[in-house]
Amino acid sequence: MKKESTAKEITDENLRQFVGYNMKRAFLNVRADLADTLEPLGLRMTSFSALAVIIENPDISQSRLAEALHIERSGVVVLVDELESADLISRGRVAGDRRQHALRVTPEGAAKWQEAETAVNAHEATMFSKLTEAEVSVLKELLRRVRRPEA
Repeated sequence: MKKESTAKEITDENLRQFVGYNMKRAFLNVRADLADTLEPLGLRMTSFSALAVIIENPDISQSRLAEALHIERSGVVVLVDELESADLISRGRVAGDRRQHALRVTPEGAAKWQEAETAVNAHEATMFSKLTEAEVSVLKELLRRVRRPEA
């Protein structure tokens, strides 16, 4: 004899009234799809972000990269080791400071960035396909406005 479920469906209407809740739910969907997009390229969200910052800021120090990505310095060491072992970046010395490392993208890293950028653009086109270009622009602007100034 099959037992019928009497469990009531769980709703989240009380939470849906909050912008933050909706942002979190949207982010979880975007993050999951982005992870699937980057994984075949051997990248994660953090390594993709680090590569983007290093390309845009040649010779950035590891501590400045940690600041830019809002991660602990110890975490950036692991991240830089990962990117360097994949031959996507190189570590050099900062003139006048033997403790600092200057990070620079390698030719392989530049090629990987191009491939990843194309893949992420396709990911975003799919994820935000229900929005018009104008709506996507407005969404980006609104999100920039609510970010903390240092974020």
